[in-house]
Amino acid sequence: MSDTSPTTPGPEPFRIPDGDLDDLASTLAKTMAEVRQHGALLDRLGSDPVPVASQHTDDVPEAEAADAAQGEGPASVFILALGGEAYAAELTALSDWVNYLFLPVYGREISSSRPWCARWDEHPEAVARLHALWLAWQQLTDTEAGLSGPSTWHRDHLDQALVHLRASDGPFAACTTSPTRPNHRVLVTPAPEQSGATE
Repeated sequence: MSDTSPTTPGPEPFRIPDGDLDDLASTLAKTMAEVRQHGALLDRLGSDPVPVASQHTDDVPEAEAADAAQGEGPASVFILALGGEAYAAELTALSDWVNYLFLPVYGREISSSRPWCARWDEHPEAVARLHALWLAWQQLTDTEAGLSGPSTWHRDHLDQALVHLRASDGPFAACTTSPTRPNHRVLVTPAPEQSGATE
């Protein structure tokens, strides 16, 4: 007796239209960026916490400092709050964003009135401002930010950051802007006041 039950066909091959390949590539790139961010976050969570004695809590009431110490996860994702390997990993991720997205799109011409330093990662103020800009970019270019997220990022974050970063008295003011005479110098910051110093 022969089997009369219908046979289940195998999966049919499919073709992705060429127009959808760009969307697929973009989605894959975004997923890979998220995987890298998760890796950096895991590195941060696995790193040693900053000792309480080295944290600046002079202006923070003790109750608030205790609440922050008892919170889950890192106290801050801001790069200046990180140390050691976590700082290095975050700076590497930030450098990728600055070099492959920020500068090619928003770099503009370098001049004495709009300086830039190729060694920006050695300028603490520049690192802090660019990291804050990158954090805002991550949040406001996510789909959860809605369609106006990128516009908000440009208006509220990018424009203000560029005004300060590229100002003639900004963090790159002491760096030569001429490619024929490169000069790099980090400006000296005022020394903190000594506690208990007599006047």
